[in-house]
Amino acid sequence: MRLKLLLFLPLLAFCTGVGNGSANAASGELDQVDQVVKVPAIPKNLSFAGEEVPLNYFDVKESLQRELMVISYWHASITYIIQLNNRYKDEIVKILKEEGLHEDFYYLCIAESGLQPVVSPANAGGYWQFLAGTAKEYGLVVDGEVDERYNVEKSTRAAAAYFKKAHAEFGTWTMAAASFNIGFSNVRYRMRIQSQTNYYDTQFPEETARYLFRALAFKILLEDPRSFGFYIGKDDLFKPLEYKEVTVKGKVANWSDFAAQHNTNFKLLKMYNQWIRSNKLDNKLNRSYTVKVPVEGTREL
Repeated sequence: MRLKLLLFLPLLAFCTGVGNGSANAASGELDQVDQVVKVPAIPKNLSFAGEEVPLNYFDVKESLQRELMVISYWHASITYIIQLNNRYKDEIVKILKEEGLHEDFYYLCIAESGLQPVVSPANAGGYWQFLAGTAKEYGLVVDGEVDERYNVEKSTRAAAAYFKKAHAEFGTWTMAAASFNIGFSNVRYRMRIQSQTNYYDTQFPEETARYLFRALAFKILLEDPRSFGFYIGKDDLFKPLEYKEVTVKGKVANWSDFAAQHNTNFKLLKMYNQWIRSNKLDNKLNRSYTVKVPVEGTREL
């Protein structure tokens, strides 16, 4: 969670190409259109976490259409997210449901990080983009050796705890989602001075105003990528990682040696455990960590 969302979706510049150049364009004869740009259709009905999106409001419809336009023409990055979606969706959704949350919160994770272990200019980190202080508040370890913001399971459970706390205070899942972007105090302030309790009726800074709509746009596109022109074959999707779990309770002098003892290498060990942030683990507080170790033979295609 961060007070300033990393808007990693760039402004897009695109154009249509005409087969035989300006002469044909001037005469209105298009022999070949290289790219067709159109406003994507939005569904007649839509909800977030069981709460209806009021698409009958022109401002709501326009906000959603804007985000859907942005991501549907962000070709390379959305293709990569579609590939990652196949690897992480089932795992994250399963955790959300275990925590009593609707699976729609998964799309907030995509809006935050694109399912990648990134860090923002404000130093929000990991799949859910927690600031270090907030991460610690929700039970995640963040230090020079371990950063559990990059642990998919633990960070998702921490995010779920945040959303449940926010829902208890603000009364709706949409306001809970907004607070994840802008913070509890800012939502309280805006609800009070505007006398509003509905996200769609509340004025927020542009970043937060776009935040939920971006998640909804991901929900729409990922439910049917082909309707937006993304024809990604099954063989091009990233498979879920296969691993065995090893419990580490003490010190690890060198993670590379640890990896070799388990018939792998540090590169793969780090890929499976992004929360490892050093080449060693002093573990002075004697915490217990679950390390995912790649299953032998699963690296080869």
